[in-house]
Amino acid sequence: MRRSPPAPRGRSPPAPRERSPTRRGADEYEVSPWTSYCFLPKLLRPPRTGATALFLTLRRLAAPGPALLLALSLAAPAAAAPRTALVLALPGEPERGYDPIQGWGEYGHPLFQSTLLRRDADLATQPDLATRWQLSDDRLSWDIALREDARFSDGAPLTAEDVAFTFNTAAKAGGAVDLSALREARVTGPHSLRLALKAPQITFAESFFTLGIVPSAKYGPDYARHPVGSGPYRLVLWSPGQQLIAEANPEYYGPRPAFARLTFLFTGEAASHAAAMAGQLDLLAVPPSLATRVPAGMRRVVVRSVDNRGIVFPMQPAEGATGNDVTADPAIRRAINIALDRRALVQAALLGFGTPAYGPADGLPWSNPEARLPDADPEGAARLLDEAGWRPGPDGIRARSGQPARLPLIYFAGDSTRQALALTVAEMLRPLGIAIEPEGRSREDTRRLMASRPVIFGWGSHNPAEVHNLYSAAGIGHGFFNAGRYTSPAVEAHFAAAQAAPSLEASLPEWRAAEWDGTTGYGMKGDAAWAWLVNLDHIYLANRCFDLGRTQIEPHGHGWPVTAGILGWRWTCP
Repeated sequence: MRRSPPAPRGRSPPAPRERSPTRRGADEYEVSPWTSYCFLPKLLRPPRTGATALFLTLRRLAAPGPALLLALSLAAPAAAAPRTALVLALPGEPERGYDPIQGWGEYGHPLFQSTLLRRDADLATQPDLATRWQLSDDRLSWDIALREDARFSDGAPLTAEDVAFTFNTAAKAGGAVDLSALREARVTGPHSLRLALKAPQITFAESFFTLGIVPSAKYGPDYARHPVGSGPYRLVLWSPGQQLIAEANPEYYGPRPAFARLTFLFTGEAASHAAAMAGQLDLLAVPPSLATRVPAGMRRVVVRSVDNRGIVFPMQPAEGATGNDVTADPAIRRAINIALDRRALVQAALLGFGTPAYGPADGLPWSNPEARLPDADPEGAARLLDEAGWRPGPDGIRARSGQPARLPLIYFAGDSTRQALALTVAEMLRPLGIAIEPEGRSREDTRRLMASRPVIFGWGSHNPAEVHNLYSAAGIGHGFFNAGRYTSPAVEAHFAAAQAAPSLEASLPEWRAAEWDGTTGYGMKGDAAWAWLVNLDHIYLANRCFDLGRTQIEPHGHGWPVTAGILGWRWTCP
Protein backbone atom coordinates (compact mmCIF):
# COMPACT_ATOMS: atom_id res chain seq x y z
CA MET A 1 0.00 0.00 0.00
CA ARG A 2 1.16 3.53 -0.61
CA ARG A 3 -0.14 6.94 0.23
CA SER A 4 -1.23 8.62 -2.96
CA PRO A 5 -1.50 12.40 -2.87
CA PRO A 6 -4.32 13.79 -4.99
CA ALA A 7 -2.02 16.27 -6.68
CA PRO A 8 1.34 16.31 -8.47
CA ARG A 9 4.58 17.14 -6.72
CA GLY A 10 8.03 18.21 -7.69
CA ARG A 11 7.14 20.89 -10.17
CA SER A 12 6.90 24.64 -10.31
CA PRO A 13 3.57 26.31 -9.56
CA PRO A 14 1.57 27.48 -12.56
CA ALA A 15 2.77 30.71 -14.07
CA PRO A 16 0.65 33.73 -13.22
CA ARG A 17 -1.86 34.61 -15.90
CA GLU A 18 -1.26 37.74 -17.90
CA ARG A 19 -3.25 40.44 -16.18
CA SER A 20 -4.91 43.37 -17.83
CA PRO A 21 -4.19 46.74 -16.24
CA THR A 22 -6.67 47.68 -13.53
CA ARG A 23 -6.98 50.63 -11.26
CA ARG A 24 -6.28 49.74 -7.63
CA GLY A 25 -7.28 52.21 -4.98
CA ALA A 26 -6.71 52.66 -1.28
CA ASP A 27 -9.96 50.83 -0.53
CA GLU A 28 -8.83 47.62 -2.23
CA TYR A 29 -6.42 44.80 -1.68
CA GLU A 30 -5.65 41.79 -3.82
CA VAL A 31 -4.94 38.34 -2.42
CA SER A 32 -1.50 36.84 -2.85
CA PRO A 33 -0.88 34.90 -6.08
CA TRP A 34 -1.16 31.15 -6.32
CA THR A 35 1.86 29.74 -4.54
CA SER A 36 1.18 26.03 -4.90
CA TYR A 37 -1.32 23.56 -6.21
CA CYS A 38 -2.00 20.31 -4.30
CA PHE A 39 -4.41 18.21 -5.00
CA LEU A 40 -30.61 20.91 11.41
CA PRO A 41 -32.92 18.40 12.49
CA LYS A 42 -35.76 20.91 12.79
CA LEU A 43 -36.29 24.17 10.95
CA LEU A 44 -36.65 27.03 13.43
CA ARG A 45 -38.15 30.38 12.62
CA PRO A 46 -36.09 33.04 14.37
CA PRO A 47 -37.49 36.41 15.35
CA ARG A 48 -37.33 39.17 12.79
CA THR A 49 -33.85 40.35 13.49
CA GLY A 50 -32.27 43.30 11.75
CA ALA A 51 -31.13 41.05 8.91
CA THR A 52 -34.61 39.57 8.47
CA ALA A 53 -36.27 42.97 8.46
CA LEU A 54 -33.64 44.13 5.98
CA PHE A 55 -34.49 41.33 3.58
CA LEU A 56 -38.22 41.96 3.77
CA THR A 57 -37.59 45.56 2.82
CA LEU A 58 -35.16 44.72 0.02
CA ARG A 59 -37.62 42.31 -1.50
CA ARG A 60 -40.01 45.19 -2.13
CA LEU A 61 -37.44 47.76 -3.14
CA ALA A 62 -34.63 47.32 -5.64
CA ALA A 63 -33.21 50.84 -5.47
CA PRO A 64 -32.15 52.96 -2.49
CA GLY A 65 -34.96 55.42 -1.88
CA PRO A 66 -35.86 57.23 1.37
CA ALA A 67 -38.15 54.41 2.56
CA LEU A 68 -35.41 51.83 2.02
CA LEU A 69 -32.79 53.91 3.78
CA LEU A 70 -35.12 54.45 6.74
CA ALA A 71 -35.83 50.74 7.02
CA LEU A 72 -32.13 49.95 6.80
CA SER A 73 -31.32 52.40 9.56
CA LEU A 74 -33.95 50.83 11.80
CA ALA A 75 -32.50 47.38 11.10
CA ALA A 76 -28.92 48.43 11.81
CA PRO A 77 -27.21 47.04 14.92
CA ALA A 78 -25.59 49.42 17.35
CA ALA A 79 -22.19 50.42 15.99
CA ALA A 80 -20.39 49.86 19.29
CA ALA A 81 -21.82 46.39 19.93
CA PRO A 82 -19.36 43.51 19.55
CA ARG A 83 -20.02 41.80 16.24
CA THR A 84 -21.09 38.16 16.53
CA ALA A 85 -23.16 38.02 13.33
CA LEU A 86 -22.60 38.84 9.68
CA VAL A 87 -24.95 39.76 6.86
CA LEU A 88 -23.72 38.61 3.44
CA ALA A 89 -24.97 38.73 -0.13
CA LEU A 90 -23.41 36.08 -2.36
CA PRO A 91 -24.58 34.78 -5.75
CA GLY A 92 -25.31 31.19 -6.58
CA GLU A 93 -28.17 30.14 -4.32
CA PRO A 94 -28.39 26.40 -5.11
CA GLU A 95 -31.53 25.50 -7.03
CA ARG A 96 -31.63 22.01 -5.54
CA GLY A 97 -30.89 23.02 -1.98
CA TYR A 98 -28.08 22.01 0.34
CA ASP A 99 -27.70 18.32 -0.42
CA PRO A 100 -24.13 17.31 -1.36
CA ILE A 101 -25.47 14.27 -3.20
CA GLN A 102 -27.31 16.69 -5.49
CA GLY A 103 -24.21 18.81 -6.11
CA TRP A 104 -24.09 21.23 -3.16
CA GLY A 105 -20.44 22.05 -2.42
CA GLU A 106 -19.14 21.06 -5.85
CA TYR A 107 -17.59 24.53 -6.23
CA GLY A 108 -16.26 25.50 -2.84
CA HIS A 109 -17.06 23.88 0.50
CA PRO A 110 -20.45 22.52 1.62
CA LEU A 111 -20.38 24.61 4.87
CA PHE A 112 -23.06 22.55 6.65
CA GLN A 113 -21.31 19.24 6.00
CA SER A 114 -17.75 17.96 6.38
CA THR A 115 -15.64 16.35 3.68
CA LEU A 116 -12.92 13.73 3.90
CA LEU A 117 -10.22 16.21 2.88
CA ARG A 118 -9.97 19.96 2.45
CA ARG A 119 -7.69 22.47 0.75
CA ASP A 120 -6.00 25.28 2.63
CA ALA A 121 -5.37 28.77 1.30
CA ASP A 122 -2.43 27.48 -0.77
CA LEU A 123 -4.64 24.65 -2.11
CA ALA A 124 -2.48 22.12 -0.26
CA THR A 125 -4.25 18.95 0.89
CA GLN A 126 -5.27 18.86 4.56
CA PRO A 127 -7.22 16.21 6.51
CA ASP A 128 -10.80 16.91 7.51
CA LEU A 129 -12.83 13.82 8.44
CA ALA A 130 -10.15 11.50 7.09
CA THR A 131 -7.01 10.92 9.14
CA ARG A 132 -5.49 8.47 6.65
CA TRP A 133 -6.17 7.76 2.98
CA GLN A 134 -4.28 5.12 1.00
CA LEU A 135 -4.56 4.01 -2.60
CA SER A 136 -3.87 0.34 -3.32
CA ASP A 137 -1.01 -0.65 -5.61
CA ASP A 138 -3.46 -1.73 -8.32
CA ARG A 139 -5.23 1.67 -7.96
CA LEU A 140 -8.59 -0.08 -7.52
CA SER A 141 -9.36 0.80 -3.90
CA TRP A 142 -8.94 3.53 -1.33
CA ASP A 143 -8.69 2.71 2.38
CA ILE A 144 -9.95 5.55 4.56
CA ALA A 145 -9.55 6.03 8.32
CA LEU A 146 -11.80 8.60 10.01
CA ARG A 147 -11.48 10.83 13.03
CA GLU A 148 -13.50 9.52 15.98
CA ASP A 149 -14.77 12.78 17.50
CA ALA A 150 -17.01 13.99 14.65
CA ARG A 151 -20.72 14.44 15.34
CA PHE A 152 -23.63 15.69 13.31
CA SER A 153 -25.43 18.85 14.34
CA ASP A 154 -28.15 16.76 16.04
CA GLY A 155 -25.53 15.18 18.31
CA ALA A 156 -25.38 11.79 16.58
CA PRO A 157 -21.85 10.41 16.01
CA LEU A 158 -20.50 10.36 12.47
CA THR A 159 -19.24 6.89 11.60
CA ALA A 160 -17.91 4.97 8.64
CA GLU A 161 -21.49 3.83 7.99
CA ASP A 162 -22.45 7.43 7.15
CA VAL A 163 -19.48 7.90 4.83
CA ALA A 164 -20.16 4.63 3.00
CA PHE A 165 -23.85 5.52 2.73
CA THR A 166 -23.01 8.94 1.27
CA PHE A 167 -20.68 7.56 -1.39
CA ASN A 168 -22.97 4.66 -2.35
CA THR A 169 -26.04 6.90 -2.53
CA ALA A 170 -24.23 9.53 -4.61
CA ALA A 171 -22.99 6.84 -7.01
CA LYS A 172 -26.50 5.47 -7.49
CA ALA A 173 -28.01 8.94 -7.93
CA GLY A 174 -25.78 9.69 -10.93
CA GLY A 175 -25.41 13.01 -12.68
CA ALA A 176 -24.95 15.64 -9.99
CA VAL A 177 -21.88 13.96 -8.46
CA ASP A 178 -19.81 11.83 -10.80
CA LEU A 179 -18.96 8.68 -8.87
CA SER A 180 -19.43 6.39 -11.86
CA ALA A 181 -16.08 4.74 -11.12
CA LEU A 182 -17.20 3.59 -7.67
CA ARG A 183 -18.03 -0.11 -7.39
CA GLU A 184 -18.86 -0.08 -3.69
CA ALA A 185 -18.13 1.75 -0.46
CA ARG A 186 -17.79 -0.88 2.28
CA VAL A 187 -17.41 -0.38 6.04
CA THR A 188 -14.35 -2.13 7.48
CA GLY A 189 -14.64 -0.80 11.04
CA PRO A 190 -16.51 1.81 13.11
CA HIS A 191 -14.22 4.50 11.73
CA SER A 192 -12.75 2.92 8.60
CA LEU A 193 -13.99 1.99 5.15
CA ARG A 194 -12.83 0.89 1.72
CA LEU A 195 -13.86 2.55 -1.55
CA ALA A 196 -13.59 -0.05 -4.32
CA LEU A 197 -13.39 1.19 -7.92
CA LYS A 198 -14.51 -0.46 -11.14
CA ALA A 199 -11.36 0.75 -12.87
CA PRO A 200 -8.51 3.11 -11.99
CA GLN A 201 -9.63 6.74 -12.08
CA ILE A 202 -7.04 9.31 -11.16
CA THR A 203 -9.61 12.07 -10.52
CA PHE A 204 -11.76 9.99 -8.15
CA ALA A 205 -9.99 11.47 -5.11
CA GLU A 206 -11.42 14.89 -5.98
CA SER A 207 -14.67 13.70 -4.40
CA PHE A 208 -12.82 13.60 -1.07
CA PHE A 209 -12.67 17.42 -1.19
CA THR A 210 -16.19 18.18 -2.40
CA LEU A 211 -18.64 15.48 -1.30
CA GLY A 212 -20.12 16.44 2.06
CA ILE A 213 -21.04 13.53 4.31
CA VAL A 214 -24.73 13.07 5.18
CA PRO A 215 -26.23 11.02 8.05
CA SER A 216 -27.53 7.66 6.90
CA ALA A 217 -30.28 7.73 9.53
CA LYS A 218 -31.60 11.19 8.63
CA TYR A 219 -31.16 11.36 4.87
CA GLY A 220 -34.38 11.54 2.87
CA PRO A 221 -36.36 13.47 0.24
CA ASP A 222 -36.46 16.65 2.36
CA TYR A 223 -32.77 16.66 3.25
CA ALA A 224 -31.87 19.44 0.79
CA ARG A 225 -34.15 21.86 2.66
CA HIS A 226 -33.33 20.65 6.17
CA PRO A 227 -29.72 19.41 6.07
CA VAL A 228 -28.08 17.79 9.08
CA GLY A 229 -24.30 17.83 8.84
CA SER A 230 -21.03 17.97 10.73
CA GLY A 231 -19.68 21.22 9.29
CA PRO A 232 -18.90 24.44 11.16
CA TYR A 233 -22.43 25.82 10.67
CA ARG A 234 -25.96 24.43 10.76
CA LEU A 235 -28.85 25.70 8.67
CA VAL A 236 -31.59 27.36 10.75
CA LEU A 237 -33.86 28.94 8.15
CA TRP A 238 -33.95 28.91 4.37
CA SER A 239 -36.50 30.88 2.40
CA PRO A 240 -35.67 30.09 -1.26
CA GLY A 241 -35.06 33.20 -3.30
CA GLN A 242 -35.01 35.31 -0.16
CA GLN A 243 -32.57 34.48 2.62
CA LEU A 244 -30.74 31.81 4.56
CA ILE A 245 -29.78 31.94 8.23
CA ALA A 246 -27.04 29.73 9.62
CA GLU A 247 -25.72 29.38 13.15
CA ALA A 248 -22.45 27.97 14.45
CA ASN A 249 -22.73 24.22 14.95
CA PRO A 250 -22.13 23.47 18.66
CA GLU A 251 -21.18 19.88 17.78
CA TYR A 252 -18.43 20.88 15.34
CA TYR A 253 -15.13 19.12 16.09
CA GLY A 254 -12.94 21.92 14.73
CA PRO A 255 -12.25 25.47 15.93
CA ARG A 256 -15.35 27.42 16.83
CA PRO A 257 -16.16 30.05 14.18
CA ALA A 258 -15.73 33.68 15.21
CA PHE A 259 -19.30 34.51 14.15
CA ALA A 260 -22.28 32.83 15.77
CA ARG A 261 -24.77 33.70 13.03
CA LEU A 262 -24.58 34.26 9.27
CA THR A 263 -27.43 35.70 7.23
CA PHE A 264 -27.20 35.24 3.46
CA LEU A 265 -29.45 37.49 1.39
CA PHE A 266 -30.54 36.50 -2.12
CA THR A 267 -31.68 39.93 -3.25
CA GLY A 268 -29.96 40.43 -6.59
CA GLU A 269 -27.09 42.67 -7.60
CA ALA A 270 -28.78 46.08 -7.44
CA ALA A 271 -30.64 45.61 -4.16
CA SER A 272 -27.62 44.06 -2.47
CA HIS A 273 -25.42 46.95 -3.53
CA ALA A 274 -28.07 49.38 -2.26
CA ALA A 275 -27.94 47.65 1.12
CA ALA A 276 -24.16 47.91 1.15
CA MET A 277 -24.32 51.60 0.29
CA ALA A 278 -26.60 52.00 3.31
CA GLY A 279 -24.08 50.22 5.53
CA GLN A 280 -26.17 47.11 6.13
CA LEU A 281 -23.98 44.39 4.61
CA ASP A 282 -20.67 43.05 5.84
CA LEU A 283 -19.74 41.23 2.63
CA LEU A 284 -21.15 41.08 -0.87
CA ALA A 285 -19.95 39.76 -4.20
CA VAL A 286 -20.29 42.26 -7.01
CA PRO A 287 -19.97 42.16 -10.79
CA PRO A 288 -17.39 44.40 -12.45
CA SER A 289 -20.10 46.96 -13.26
CA LEU A 290 -20.48 47.70 -9.53
CA ALA A 291 -16.89 47.11 -8.44
CA THR A 292 -15.83 50.75 -8.57
CA ARG A 293 -18.70 51.92 -6.35
CA VAL A 294 -17.21 51.12 -2.96
CA PRO A 295 -19.49 52.17 -0.08
CA ALA A 296 -18.15 54.17 2.83
CA GLY A 297 -16.77 51.89 5.50
CA MET A 298 -16.03 49.09 3.03
CA ARG A 299 -13.08 48.05 0.92
CA ARG A 300 -12.80 46.14 -2.33
CA VAL A 301 -11.23 42.67 -2.16
CA VAL A 302 -10.14 41.13 -5.47
CA VAL A 303 -9.53 37.38 -5.39
CA ARG A 304 -7.85 35.37 -8.14
CA SER A 305 -9.97 32.56 -9.55
CA VAL A 306 -10.14 29.85 -12.19
CA ASP A 307 -13.72 30.96 -12.88
CA ASN A 308 -14.14 31.39 -16.63
CA ARG A 309 -16.73 32.33 -19.24
CA GLY A 310 -16.95 30.99 -22.77
CA ILE A 311 -19.26 30.23 -25.68
CA VAL A 312 -20.19 26.61 -26.31
CA PHE A 313 -21.10 25.79 -29.91
CA PRO A 314 -23.66 23.21 -31.10
CA MET A 315 -21.46 20.84 -33.07
CA GLN A 316 -23.86 18.97 -35.36
CA PRO A 317 -26.02 20.17 -38.28
CA ALA A 318 -29.58 21.08 -37.35
CA GLU A 319 -31.89 18.12 -36.88
CA GLY A 320 -35.03 18.53 -34.83
CA ALA A 321 -34.28 20.18 -31.48
CA THR A 322 -30.51 19.75 -31.74
CA GLY A 323 -27.72 21.07 -33.92
CA ASN A 324 -27.05 24.31 -35.74
CA ASP A 325 -26.18 24.66 -39.43
CA VAL A 326 -23.92 27.67 -38.82
CA THR A 327 -21.82 26.51 -35.86
CA ALA A 328 -21.57 22.98 -37.27
CA ASP A 329 -18.98 24.40 -39.70
CA PRO A 330 -15.54 24.42 -38.05
CA ALA A 331 -14.61 27.47 -40.14
CA ILE A 332 -17.24 29.52 -38.28
CA ARG A 333 -16.02 28.29 -34.90
CA ARG A 334 -12.36 28.97 -35.67
CA ALA A 335 -13.13 32.37 -37.21
CA ILE A 336 -14.96 33.46 -34.07
CA ASN A 337 -12.08 32.23 -31.93
CA ILE A 338 -9.40 34.18 -33.78
CA ALA A 339 -11.49 37.30 -34.45
CA LEU A 340 -12.32 38.00 -30.81
CA ASP A 341 -10.04 40.43 -29.00
CA ARG A 342 -9.98 38.91 -25.53
CA ARG A 343 -7.92 41.68 -23.95
CA ALA A 344 -10.49 44.18 -25.16
CA LEU A 345 -13.23 41.93 -23.79
CA VAL A 346 -11.61 42.05 -20.35
CA GLN A 347 -11.53 45.83 -20.45
CA ALA A 348 -14.98 46.39 -21.95
CA ALA A 349 -17.03 43.71 -20.18
CA LEU A 350 -15.01 43.18 -16.98
CA LEU A 351 -13.59 46.70 -16.58
CA GLY A 352 -10.17 45.10 -16.24
CA PHE A 353 -11.12 42.66 -13.47
CA GLY A 354 -9.95 39.49 -15.17
CA THR A 355 -7.70 38.00 -17.84
CA PRO A 356 -8.17 36.59 -21.36
CA ALA A 357 -9.23 32.93 -21.55
CA TYR A 358 -8.09 30.54 -24.27
CA GLY A 359 -9.16 27.22 -22.77
CA PRO A 360 -11.18 25.71 -19.93
CA ALA A 361 -8.28 25.52 -17.46
CA ASP A 362 -5.81 28.31 -18.25
CA GLY A 363 -2.78 28.24 -15.97
CA LEU A 364 -3.65 24.87 -14.44
CA PRO A 365 -1.27 21.93 -14.87
CA TRP A 366 -3.55 20.09 -17.30
CA SER A 367 -3.99 22.99 -19.76
CA ASN A 368 -2.01 23.12 -23.00
CA PRO A 369 -0.78 26.56 -24.11
CA GLU A 370 0.22 25.02 -27.46
CA ALA A 371 -3.49 24.66 -28.29
CA ARG A 372 -3.92 28.42 -28.66
CA LEU A 373 -4.20 30.46 -31.83
CA PRO A 374 -3.45 34.19 -32.01
CA ASP A 375 -6.63 36.18 -31.43
CA ALA A 376 -7.71 39.74 -32.26
CA ASP A 377 -7.15 38.87 -35.94
CA PRO A 378 -10.30 39.84 -37.88
CA GLU A 379 -8.42 39.82 -41.19
CA GLY A 380 -7.33 36.22 -40.68
CA ALA A 381 -10.86 35.29 -39.63
CA ALA A 382 -12.27 36.90 -42.79
CA ARG A 383 -9.86 34.94 -44.99
CA LEU A 384 -10.84 31.72 -43.27
CA LEU A 385 -14.54 32.40 -43.88
CA ASP A 386 -13.93 33.41 -47.50
CA GLU A 387 -12.10 30.14 -48.13
CA ALA A 388 -14.98 28.19 -46.56
CA GLY A 389 -17.51 29.86 -48.85
CA TRP A 390 -19.09 32.26 -46.36
CA ARG A 391 -19.48 35.43 -48.47
CA PRO A 392 -20.72 38.86 -47.35
CA GLY A 393 -24.22 39.77 -48.57
CA PRO A 394 -25.72 43.19 -49.36
CA ASP A 395 -26.49 43.69 -45.67
CA GLY A 396 -22.93 42.79 -44.66
CA ILE A 397 -23.98 39.45 -43.16
CA ARG A 398 -22.13 36.48 -44.57
CA ALA A 399 -24.02 33.54 -46.03
CA ARG A 400 -23.32 30.20 -47.66
CA SER A 401 -25.79 28.24 -49.78
CA GLY A 402 -28.57 30.53 -48.59
CA GLN A 403 -27.73 30.07 -44.91
CA PRO A 404 -26.93 33.42 -43.23
CA ALA A 405 -24.26 33.56 -40.53
CA ARG A 406 -26.79 34.77 -38.00
CA LEU A 407 -26.67 33.33 -34.48
CA PRO A 408 -28.54 33.83 -31.22
CA LEU A 409 -26.24 33.94 -28.19
CA ILE A 410 -27.91 32.89 -24.96
CA TYR A 411 -26.84 34.05 -21.51
CA PHE A 412 -28.54 33.70 -18.13
CA ALA A 413 -31.01 36.56 -17.69
CA GLY A 414 -30.10 38.79 -14.77
CA ASP A 415 -26.36 38.10 -15.03
CA SER A 416 -24.88 41.48 -15.90
CA THR A 417 -21.40 40.11 -16.61
CA ARG A 418 -22.60 37.52 -19.12
CA GLN A 419 -24.86 40.10 -20.70
CA ALA A 420 -21.93 42.50 -21.10
CA LEU A 421 -19.85 39.74 -22.66
CA ALA A 422 -22.63 38.81 -25.09
CA LEU A 423 -23.13 42.41 -26.19
CA THR A 424 -19.39 43.00 -26.62
CA VAL A 425 -18.95 39.77 -28.60
CA ALA A 426 -21.78 40.87 -30.88
CA GLU A 427 -20.07 44.20 -31.52
CA MET A 428 -16.73 42.53 -32.26
CA LEU A 429 -18.15 40.02 -34.74
CA ARG A 430 -20.46 42.37 -36.64
CA PRO A 431 -17.66 43.77 -38.89
CA LEU A 432 -16.67 40.18 -39.69
CA GLY A 433 -20.13 39.54 -41.11
CA ILE A 434 -21.39 37.29 -38.31
CA ALA A 435 -24.60 38.62 -36.77
CA ILE A 436 -24.88 37.79 -33.07
CA GLU A 437 -28.22 38.34 -31.34
CA PRO A 438 -27.86 38.20 -27.53
CA GLU A 439 -30.77 36.61 -25.65
CA GLY A 440 -31.21 36.63 -21.87
CA ARG A 441 -32.92 33.37 -20.91
CA SER A 442 -33.88 31.47 -17.78
CA ARG A 443 -31.91 28.40 -16.80
CA GLU A 444 -34.85 26.24 -17.81
CA ASP A 445 -34.99 27.81 -21.27
CA THR A 446 -31.22 27.54 -21.60
CA ARG A 447 -31.29 23.85 -20.77
CA ARG A 448 -33.94 23.32 -23.45
CA LEU A 449 -32.17 25.34 -26.16
CA MET A 450 -28.46 24.74 -25.53
CA ALA A 451 -28.15 21.84 -27.98
CA SER A 452 -29.18 24.12 -30.86
CA ARG A 453 -27.97 27.61 -29.90
CA PRO A 454 -24.63 28.98 -28.69
CA VAL A 455 -24.60 29.76 -24.96
CA ILE A 456 -22.28 31.70 -22.67
CA PHE A 457 -21.51 29.36 -19.78
CA GLY A 458 -19.20 29.65 -16.80
CA TRP A 459 -17.05 26.90 -15.35
CA GLY A 460 -13.76 26.59 -13.47
CA SER A 461 -12.60 23.86 -11.13
CA HIS A 462 -9.57 22.62 -9.21
CA ASN A 463 -10.24 19.23 -10.80
CA PRO A 464 -9.29 18.11 -14.35
CA ALA A 465 -12.40 15.90 -14.39
CA GLU A 466 -14.37 19.03 -15.27
CA VAL A 467 -12.53 19.20 -18.60
CA HIS A 468 -13.53 15.59 -19.22
CA ASN A 469 -17.18 16.38 -18.44
CA LEU A 470 -17.17 19.38 -20.79
CA TYR A 471 -15.73 17.55 -23.79
CA SER A 472 -16.54 13.86 -23.33
CA ALA A 473 -19.63 12.18 -24.74
CA ALA A 474 -20.20 10.95 -21.18
CA GLY A 475 -21.07 14.52 -20.18
CA ILE A 476 -23.97 14.84 -22.62
CA GLY A 477 -27.27 14.92 -20.78
CA HIS A 478 -25.75 15.67 -17.38
CA GLY A 479 -26.77 19.19 -16.43
CA PHE A 480 -25.04 21.81 -18.56
CA PHE A 481 -21.99 19.64 -19.30
CA ASN A 482 -21.10 19.22 -22.99
CA ALA A 483 -24.09 21.28 -24.06
CA GLY A 484 -22.85 21.38 -27.67
CA ARG A 485 -22.72 17.55 -27.85
CA TYR A 486 -19.09 17.44 -28.89
CA THR A 487 -17.61 14.01 -29.64
CA SER A 488 -14.11 12.96 -30.70
CA PRO A 489 -12.62 9.44 -30.54
CA ALA A 490 -9.11 10.89 -30.32
CA VAL A 491 -10.00 13.13 -27.39
CA GLU A 492 -11.81 10.27 -25.64
CA ALA A 493 -8.69 8.12 -25.99
CA HIS A 494 -6.56 10.78 -24.31
CA PHE A 495 -9.11 11.12 -21.50
CA ALA A 496 -9.11 7.36 -20.93
CA ALA A 497 -5.31 7.27 -20.81
CA ALA A 498 -5.26 10.17 -18.34
CA GLN A 499 -7.71 8.48 -15.98
CA ALA A 500 -5.73 5.22 -16.09
CA ALA A 501 -2.41 6.91 -15.26
CA PRO A 502 -0.61 5.87 -12.05
CA SER A 503 -0.65 9.43 -10.66
CA LEU A 504 -2.02 12.84 -11.46
CA GLU A 505 1.50 13.92 -12.40
CA ALA A 506 1.71 11.08 -14.92
CA SER A 507 -1.73 11.92 -16.32
CA LEU A 508 -0.91 15.52 -17.23
CA PRO A 509 0.52 14.85 -20.74
CA GLU A 510 -2.71 13.08 -21.71
CA TRP A 511 -4.92 15.88 -20.41
CA ARG A 512 -2.85 18.36 -22.42
CA ALA A 513 -2.96 16.16 -25.52
CA ALA A 514 -6.75 16.07 -25.36
CA GLU A 515 -6.70 19.83 -25.94
CA TRP A 516 -4.13 19.55 -28.74
CA ASP A 517 -1.92 16.59 -29.60
CA GLY A 518 -0.30 18.09 -32.70
CA THR A 519 -3.03 16.78 -34.99
CA THR A 520 -6.37 17.27 -33.29
CA GLY A 521 -8.01 18.15 -29.99
CA TYR A 522 -10.91 20.02 -28.49
CA GLY A 523 -9.03 23.35 -28.35
CA MET A 524 -8.69 26.32 -30.68
CA LYS A 525 -6.23 24.63 -33.05
CA GLY A 526 -8.38 21.52 -33.23
CA ASP A 527 -12.16 21.29 -33.26
CA ALA A 528 -12.69 24.65 -31.53
CA ALA A 529 -15.73 23.31 -29.69
CA TRP A 530 -15.80 26.45 -27.53
CA ALA A 531 -14.70 30.05 -27.83
CA TRP A 532 -13.35 30.75 -24.36
CA LEU A 533 -13.54 34.43 -23.51
CA VAL A 534 -12.33 35.53 -20.06
CA ASN A 535 -11.17 34.38 -16.65
CA LEU A 536 -12.87 36.38 -13.91
CA ASP A 537 -11.48 37.99 -10.82
CA HIS A 538 -13.90 37.48 -7.94
CA ILE A 539 -14.74 40.89 -6.52
CA TYR A 540 -16.04 41.40 -3.00
CA LEU A 541 -16.93 44.48 -1.01
CA ALA A 542 -16.14 43.88 2.65
CA ASN A 543 -16.62 45.87 5.82
CA ARG A 544 -13.32 47.47 6.80
CA CYS A 545 -13.53 45.67 10.14
CA PHE A 546 -14.11 42.27 8.52
CA ASP A 547 -10.95 40.27 7.84
CA LEU A 548 -11.44 37.35 5.44
CA GLY A 549 -8.03 35.92 6.24
CA ARG A 550 -6.08 34.19 3.47
CA THR A 551 -8.27 33.20 0.55
CA GLN A 552 -7.85 30.44 -2.01
CA ILE A 553 -7.54 30.76 -5.73
CA GLU A 554 -11.28 30.31 -6.08
CA PRO A 555 -13.21 27.98 -8.39
CA HIS A 556 -16.44 28.85 -10.17
CA GLY A 557 -18.50 31.20 -8.01
CA HIS A 558 -21.74 29.25 -7.71
CA GLY A 559 -20.71 27.39 -4.55
CA TRP A 560 -19.85 30.32 -2.27
CA PRO A 561 -16.12 29.54 -2.58
CA VAL A 562 -15.21 32.46 -0.32
CA THR A 563 -16.62 30.46 2.62
CA ALA A 564 -13.87 27.84 2.23
CA GLY A 565 -11.77 29.97 4.60
CA ILE A 566 -14.60 30.72 7.00
CA LEU A 567 -12.72 29.50 10.08
CA GLY A 568 -10.17 32.25 9.43
CA TRP A 569 -12.74 35.05 9.34
CA ARG A 570 -12.30 37.68 12.07
CA TRP A 571 -13.78 41.00 13.21
CA THR A 572 -10.94 43.43 13.82
CA CYS A 573 -12.75 46.40 15.37
CA PRO A 574 -13.80 46.77 19.03
